[in-house]
Parts: sequence; structure tokens; C-alpha cells
Amino acid sequence: MKDELLFCPLGGSGEIGMNMNLFAYGKPGEHKWIMVDIGVTFADDTLPGIDLIYPDPGFIVNKKENLLGIILTHAHEDHIGAIAHLWPQLKCKIFATPFTAILIKEKFREKHIDISDYLKIVELNGTVSLDPFKIEYITLTHSILEPNGLRIETPAGIILHTGDWKIDAEPLTGAKMNSDRLKEIGNEGVLAMICDSTNVFSMGKSGSELDVRKSMLNIMSSLKKRIIITSFASNVARMETAFYCAEKNGRQISLVGRSMHKIFKAARQCGYLKNVIEPVDPREAKNISREKIVYLCTGSQGEPMGALTRISNYNHPDVLIENGDAVIFSSKIIPGNERKLYKLHNQLIKNGIEVISEDSEFVHVSGHPNREDLKEMYSWIKPECIIPVHGEHRHMIEHINFAKEMNVPNPVQVENGDIVKLSPGKPHIFDKAPNGRLYLDGNISVEEDSQSVKDRKNLSTNGYIEVTILITSKGKIHKTPILTIRGIPVIDEEEFIYGLEETIEKTTRTFSLLNRKQEHNLIDALKIVCRRYTKEMTGKKPFTNINLVQI
Repeated sequence: MKDELLFCPLGGSGEIGMNMNLFAYGKPGEHKWIMVDIGVTFADDTLPGIDLIYPDPGFIVNKKENLLGIILTHAHEDHIGAIAHLWPQLKCKIFATPFTAILIKEKFREKHIDISDYLKIVELNGTVSLDPFKIEYITLTHSILEPNGLRIETPAGIILHTGDWKIDAEPLTGAKMNSDRLKEIGNEGVLAMICDSTNVFSMGKSGSELDVRKSMLNIMSSLKKRIIITSFASNVARMETAFYCAEKNGRQISLVGRSMHKIFKAARQCGYLKNVIEPVDPREAKNISREKIVYLCTGSQGEPMGALTRISNYNHPDVLIENGDAVIFSSKIIPGNERKLYKLHNQLIKNGIEVISEDSEFVHVSGHPNREDLKEMYSWIKPECIIPVHGEHRHMIEHINFAKEMNVPNPVQVENGDIVKLSPGKPHIFDKAPNGRLYLDGNISVEEDSQSVKDRKNLSTNGYIEVTILITSKGKIHKTPILTIRGIPVIDEEEFIYGLEETIEKTTRTFSLLNRKQEHNLIDALKIVCRRYTKEMTGKKPFTNINLVQI
């Protein structure tokens, strides 16, 4: 049998977030594997109690003895956020550039895991040899420090995995895109390009951080009171812009929110942000006059525990916002966050705060490639095959159409779990890997259909009834049932409880309470009648728990 080169996404194809991609080379049954990225996505209100979601790695866990390493392209949560949760199942080497490595160490430190023997730091534009793979890091530009594409060399040919990227001639912080090396790689011949699809519908170029800085400086110079800027903490170029504009306007700056401090510290450790003014502690910033301070804070997506939400609710211990102040949202609205963000905007405006966002001013550029950026990358790389990833189905299908316009011979449309044979032969999907999602429930990974999630959904929708029945030694009910009711909309609680007690007693009388074998049947019957009664009275079918207690 011939050696074959495979690609399989377990996350990030058919969705934006939780990126996890696998590459394999070797004879069937003897493949050696590498994983590129291991990210999360964030849960919404439909999953009460769940914050993080990540790909189910079961397919590769079963092959972990042949997993050579995890290669991380950059430090965004949708590319590294699951590593401390899933790595204990894999126990393989991790490769990352210095800035990403610092943030990885912090994640493992919080989990009390010593990762030092496994974490390998790769210099910018450095290489990693994991036979039969030779991986070269290519410096790109994105909305975070040290974003990398990967040139993956195999005996079957070269793959370019772009990771997240854009073409920014003036990224301001960090290195410029290594476009010369990309052109060389294209001239060497690229078997397949695995490419970011996020902005495929956006025309023109994605824009530069330098242009945002010029606009922000102009906007901030016209504001006379307190200024609060909120942005993604990971966007260090935007952070530096906030420092730069504050200094140019004769203001001090203060960082608010744990993530802001963490990213600032990590950037400084890696040699970035050396020439900016020193931030003021928020506790000290309270003593600085309104027209002389800028706050840079977390919460740009309206997160309930984000610094900006607490500031707008007037319950932040260190930052007060007043009529006439301004809040600049220097970020895009992530799809799904519109409702809570517009609620936050309206609350601020109602309280006399000026709100400036990308709807009204030029305060943000994306970190992903628009169509003109994609055209330029295609002209450099000239791939034989293109596999769009990092997008919903609508993005990836449009990217396939775009690739055809670019005359790519073999575009392949995938979704999570598809196994693509890149070589030998024409690239095509030939198998399906088991795939799915895991939820972080507290600090435990659970399956999508776990009972804990189902029960919590039921509780959040329908409420809760607990019935405790005391049974005497003679098999009689001792007094009336003890009822606990939560989250059920009753008009007359006394009447509701009286009717429920009567329903319970009537059902219980039809069973022998001395017969232990009938207890399970009684419990099941009581659950049914309690839910039926509540449905008739309120329209809700509550989560119901029955306790039989012998006394």
C-alpha cells in the first residue's frame, strides 16, 4: 500500500471558533499525526451553566501514541483555549512562538500542571522537525501578536496552513508579514492550502491598524471628559494605539480587567510595548481629573462579568462613569452578541454617555482577509488544492466559489470530521471521523447530550418541584407531603399547593406503601401526575423529584 497524506478538521469547519485540525502521513493504519490548534468557542444563553465548548478529540485520543505534537498558530482562544482541558488526554509535545507560549504556560499553571517538559518554544520564522513532517512557521499579520502560517513539508508535497491572517502593511506592533517567504513557497509548488474563510464576503482590503490609530487619535482629541475604550484584550496593536493616543492627548491610561493586565504583562515579557507610557493603577486613577484619564477595559462584547458591564451598572469598585463621558467600542460585534451589546449601548446612552462604535466612526479593522487579501495570497501561493476552514458553511461555500474564480484546480469543501486524502491521487473526501462537541460544565468535560445539561435546560425552562412523602411503619402517609417549588409561575400559590397535595395523596392511596417493590412505580406515577397537574394549572412541565422517606 502507498503512503498517503490526509487532512481532517475536528473543529472550526462549519463554524467560527474551536479550531482543531489534523494532518497525517504514512501507510493506512500506520499514520503519523500532527494537530494544528486546539481551540474553544463560547456558549450562549441556550446552554445555562456552560461557558466553554471545544471539539471532542476522541478520534485522535485513540491514536495518541502516533500523535507527534500540537502545533499552535497563535494565541487567540479559538485556537488555544482548550489546550489545558484536553492535553491531559494526549500528553504530547506542544510547539508555540514566545508570546503564545507565555499564555499557554499561564493556562497550565491555573490547572496546576507542569508543562515545561512538553512545551517547546519556536522562534519567529523557525522550524520544527517531526518526521515525516517538517514544519516552518511563517510570520503573518492578524489581530494578535505573533500569528503564524505553517509550511508543512511532507514526502507527498507541501501544505500551507494559513491560520488566521490578513495583509497589513503597517501592523504597528510585532513583525510584518513575511510575504517574500510566502512567494518563495508558492514558487516551490504547494499541493494544498488550508485557508481562513471568515471575511470572504467582504470586498476590498481588510484595512490597517495604522489607519485605526490615525482615526482614534482624531476622535479622542475632540473628547473633553473621561474616555473609556473597550477592545479585545488580545489585540496588542490596539492596546498600543490606546496608549499612544492617550499620551498624545496629554492623558494618563489605566488598564481595567484581568485579561488586559495578563496580555499587557505577556507582551512586555516578549519585548513588546517597551516605548509606551506606564499605566496607572485603577485605584490611583480615581484621583485623576476626568479630562486627563483614559481607561482601556475588557467587556467589548457585553460580557456580564466584563469590566465595561460592571462600570455601566455603577458597581465597579474603581471606575466611575458620568454624564458627558465617552465609551469607544474599538471592536466588531461577534455574531450572537448583538442583543446584549445593543442593550449595553442603550444603557450608556440613556445615562448621558457618548457611545462611539464602528457603526458611527472608524474605530476597528478586522484581523481576517477580505477578498482582495485572499486574491493576493492566492497569487503568491498558487495552490493545486484549496480547503476552506475557519468559517460557517456559508463562508466556506463562498470560498469554494472564490477559489474556482482564482482557477484553483482542486477545491475541496469540508466540514468537521471529513477525512481528505490529499495524496496520492486527486484530493477528495474519502472517509468520516467521529466528531462532536464537549461542554465544560464547571470543571468537568461532558458530552453534548449529557444529563446534567439536559436537566439544567429543563430547570431553566420549566422550573422545579420536589415532593417529600413521609411514610409511617404502618404504611400510612405521615401528615401532608412536603413540597418545594421553584421557578413556576403560579397566581395563587396556596390554591396551587393545595391542589397538588390532593393530587399526590389521591395517587399515593392506590399503592401499597409497605410494598418496597412498588416504590419505584409510585415515584414514576407521582412524577407524571405532578407534571400533568402543573401543566394544566400553569402551562409548565417542571423537573420533578420525588422522595419517599420511611419513618
